[in-house]
Amino acid sequence: MGRIVRTPAARRVTPRAGVTVTDRNWARDLRAALLCAGLLFALVMTIDAANSTLTPVRTALWTGLSLLLYAVLHPPRVTAGPGRLAVRGLGRRRHVCPDLLVSARRAEGVSPRLVLRDALGSRVELDPKILTSNPLLWHALERGAKRALANGLLVTGGEVLRDLGARMDTEAAQEIFEASGLNSPSSTRP
Repeated sequence: MGRIVRTPAARRVTPRAGVTVTDRNWARDLRAALLCAGLLFALVMTIDAANSTLTPVRTALWTGLSLLLYAVLHPPRVTAGPGRLAVRGLGRRRHVCPDLLVSARRAEGVSPRLVLRDALGSRVELDPKILTSNPLLWHALERGAKRALANGLLVTGGEVLRDLGARMDTEAAQEIFEASGLNSPSSTRP
């Protein structure tokens, strides 16, 4: 039999065993959070200096306010490695074992969250957009969830993960159609 040869493109899409996959947008989101906090600090300090109302107390107040804004905007860092999906926030790090998932649910609110629990009692919350914009992270979670479902562990939330996967597939197909020009109004038939 012939040997399967992987192209460089195929190696980028399929993670190797033992490789840690990271959110590819995290650095950009971190820079945006730092920029917003820095711009707020510079703006209020400039206004105070222009009005001659800058004092050490006000400087401390504006510093605290800028740090608070940064803390709110700080993006969680999501990584997936062998047997784990980790979410690291500003002050804590939580992880679940996708192979041991027992539940997955959507938490609606100001921003939708995906809440995952495993058989070891660990729990993580993350924005589903992180998974939709990082196919390798989604692949790691989906692969583990399928194992958990096959082993009878994933008792609630399988439909949530299927819906998320279907939405990702639809968005990917739409992007492919748009890139190829198949989705343009001129290509539709009466």
